[in-house]
Amino acid sequence: MNGVLVINKPTDFTSFDAVAVTRRVSGQRKTGHCGTLDPNATGVLPVLLGVATKAQDILPNHDKEYIAELKFGLESDTLDIWGEILREEKSSVTREELEKIIPNFTGDIMQVPPMYSALKQNGQRLYDLARQGIEVKREARKITIYSLTLLDFNESEQSAKLRVSCSKGTYIRSLIDDLGKALGTVAVMTSLCRTQACGFSLSDSVSMDELKAMTKEDVRARLLPVESLFVRYREVNVSQAQSTRFRNGGALGVERLRSLPKDFAQGEIFRVKFGEDFLGLGTIKETELKIFKLFHR
Repeated sequence: MNGVLVINKPTDFTSFDAVAVTRRVSGQRKTGHCGTLDPNATGVLPVLLGVATKAQDILPNHDKEYIAELKFGLESDTLDIWGEILREEKSSVTREELEKIIPNFTGDIMQVPPMYSALKQNGQRLYDLARQGIEVKREARKITIYSLTLLDFNESEQSAKLRVSCSKGTYIRSLIDDLGKALGTVAVMTSLCRTQACGFSLSDSVSMDELKAMTKEDVRARLLPVESLFVRYREVNVSQAQSTRFRNGGALGVERLRSLPKDFAQGEIFRVKFGEDFLGLGTIKETELKIFKLFHR
């Protein structure tokens, strides 16, 4: 069984738990996932089965979209409502004030990762240090916020709902913390739902209850093809003889690839197909299309 099963992960479920359920229901031992979700977060979790696991380290699309809720006037050690509340203060943020600063948090910005994160420093996970009461200096990293939209604001409750479209490495908790500071107060994240990840959306997903009730054939029917992970790459279709050579590890001469786009670039990666059969990825090196990664079964 090979492909991608998109799960709508519920709360109080780790990403590993979701993979474990998929493995049990599908009978496919070789499984993995793209983009860990915290236990308290919900939403899109692409689970890879079979040869699709070979894609984990080479995914071309790491962009994400989230719906996040927040509350002003609270500060916690984890930057969310599930941590230890360190401070509570009266805040008086207005919709106009929030809308005014939102443009300052879009585009390429610098962000300091939270202490409660899985990043490593000197070989240790930051969250392990944080649990010991140790805080270390973290370097700010460049991230990209493609769009930041205010969906709802309750002035009396001092709460808001945001839609965030962002690059890999973005911490929504940190973004909310920074928004609070920019408005002269503090803020924590109160809920998080990932609505898009790696090119997949909630409309592609199955719920955990649905997954648990599935048979192996049900899973097979809901699997998205391995190729769906690489739709950002252009396609080149090869002949039967070329497909045999490619499957066996051989490079293909560019001049013999009739379907290769004329504007190809050195180093460009293509989806290599024989008819509707996805063979794998190839990359242009001088006058040849060489194997980048094989996915044929």
